[in-house]
Amino acid sequence: MKQKKSNLKSLDQFVDEQYGKRGTSKREKFEKGYENFRLGALIQEARLEKGMTQEQLAIKCGTNKGYISKVENSVKDVRISTLQKIVEVGLGGHLRLSIML
Repeated sequence: MKQKKSNLKSLDQFVDEQYGKRGTSKREKFEKGYENFRLGALIQEARLEKGMTQEQLAIKCGTNKGYISKVENSVKDVRISTLQKIVEVGLGGHLRLSIML
């Protein structure tokens, strides 16, 4: 019995084909967009876990609902100091950063 050739690809293979290898400008733009999306998703997940609305989080950390919405939806870049305030003051957590080379 002949085996069918599989067209399945790993996520890494797919991303390489769609956006190029790491280091290319198209891939770097994709990676940055993904990190912004991931950051927004993490903030939203933590906020929902705390049972807070965007408005409640905004009031707690001294910003407005629109700003929180833009950060969660990856529309707005966020400064590290503001991110720290959102996480530590607004959500009662700790912000941990790392650099990967």
